[in-house]
Amino acid sequence: MVAFASGGRRRSEIADLRKEQLQPEDPVRIEDGPALPSLSIHLGRTKTSSAESGERVYLTGRPVDALNAWLTAAKIEAGSVFRAIDRWGNVSRRPLDPKAINDIVKSRAKLAGLDPADYSAHGLRSGYLTEAANRGIPLPEAMEQSRHRSVQQASSYYNPANRRVGRAARLLD
Repeated sequence: MVAFASGGRRRSEIADLRKEQLQPEDPVRIEDGPALPSLSIHLGRTKTSSAESGERVYLTGRPVDALNAWLTAAKIEAGSVFRAIDRWGNVSRRPLDPKAINDIVKSRAKLAGLDPADYSAHGLRSGYLTEAANRGIPLPEAMEQSRHRSVQQASSYYNPANRRVGRAARLLD
């Protein structure tokens, strides 16, 4: 949930995520509903930015609740957010290996009755933009959360979802 909802983070960004990067934010008020919990994630160094760039992405709602539940259950007050759990249920102090993120995605797909070969950690990133397109979210807004630098790259995920239902396909409707 955290990897997807925060804009489709790369597996290395999730594996390296530390509690110190999380900042509680004011709840998000929505019309006709309860306020949603919110937090920001300071990305630090990523594939396309330096640690000093100050880039942040946001989580709102259920992903915040799920992350907080994990931090509480695992008794994580500092350090790595996502850690290995051994067969006896002990939570390691060391971060997950980035490859483990892919293994977890495939394992969860299999548990859901899906073919794990069709799913990967990169699918969290591309899937985020595809779902944003399916929901009619403008590409620039989705890119603010995904932190894609290249419109060309981001639109490669976005365009197929938009083309079928977009206005350009309905010029004579």
